[in-house]
Amino acid sequence: MSTARHIVSLLKSHIAGDGERFLATAMQLAAHEARQGHGKLAQELKELIDQAKIAGAAMTKTARPVPLVQPKGELAGLLHAGYPDLRLTDMVLPDELRLRLERVLIEQRQQQNLREHGLTPRRKLLLVGPPGSGKTMTAAALAGELHLPLFTIVLDGLITKFMGETAGKLRLVFDAMQATRGVYFFDEFDAIGARRGERQDVGEIRRVLNSFLQFLEQDESHGLVVAATNHPELLDKALFRRFDDVMEYALPDPLLAQALLQARLDRFDTRGVEWSQAVEQAHNLSQAEIVRAADDAAKTILLRGGKRITSEALVQALMERRRASLSD
Repeated sequence: MSTARHIVSLLKSHIAGDGERFLATAMQLAAHEARQGHGKLAQELKELIDQAKIAGAAMTKTARPVPLVQPKGELAGLLHAGYPDLRLTDMVLPDELRLRLERVLIEQRQQQNLREHGLTPRRKLLLVGPPGSGKTMTAAALAGELHLPLFTIVLDGLITKFMGETAGKLRLVFDAMQATRGVYFFDEFDAIGARRGERQDVGEIRRVLNSFLQFLEQDESHGLVVAATNHPELLDKALFRRFDDVMEYALPDPLLAQALLQARLDRFDTRGVEWSQAVEQAHNLSQAEIVRAADDAAKTILLRGGKRITSEALVQALMERRRASLSD
């Protein structure tokens, strides 16, 4: 392979975020330079590669990815950057949904291979479902799995009463996608996708939505665009076909509810818990509410000086969550 081809391969692997391939190509380049009699340059390349491997190993041992980028200037009011260490294995998900998310991850990790064959990986996702069902956590888990920053779009900063400003800010966000690979998360997406139906400012909101559709369709960056909504029935129909995948979230069934409780309380002694009683009280609660109830029960037991979760404490915590959800 010539030096020019090495450089092309290095750029491709860098753009794809494939660190292993990047270092392998760099080693090939060092060997090529050594064969050309450029011993000093070859040695310098090898030393840099060794330093990169050491730095990469140190990064994987840390609790969370090292922050590499933070939005600056006008973007600081539009994007919030986070560096999640969450993984899909930390989530309790239905098998079908887990498989679909794992497929997204596989395509993202193999996107260089796909693109070389004229194929595009799934990268524009719409998550729909009730509050607390795991949509926001999914965006964080995807970022954690891919070792990418999670950029949450701040809707208060994005949407203004002036259509031209909002469209301009949208363009800034999509320009940022081109500049920095990451997971870009539009939460409460119906604020953009549904407001065109309001009686006031209908024309302006329609133009903002049209701008978003245009930007999304033209976007060819290599990160993920994840939108989430609690109200899919309010979204404009044109939105759905712009996304590569629409994933539906639902309230947990009894098996999933029990799995959530057991996973959250795995550090405690739960041998005395009557799970059927707990699951009955978890009916119609969201995943987030069930997790909070488990935490409440655990705190109650710990503050009493114990470590064994009782059915009474867990059922009581779930009942309190049910009453709170009914009063909302």
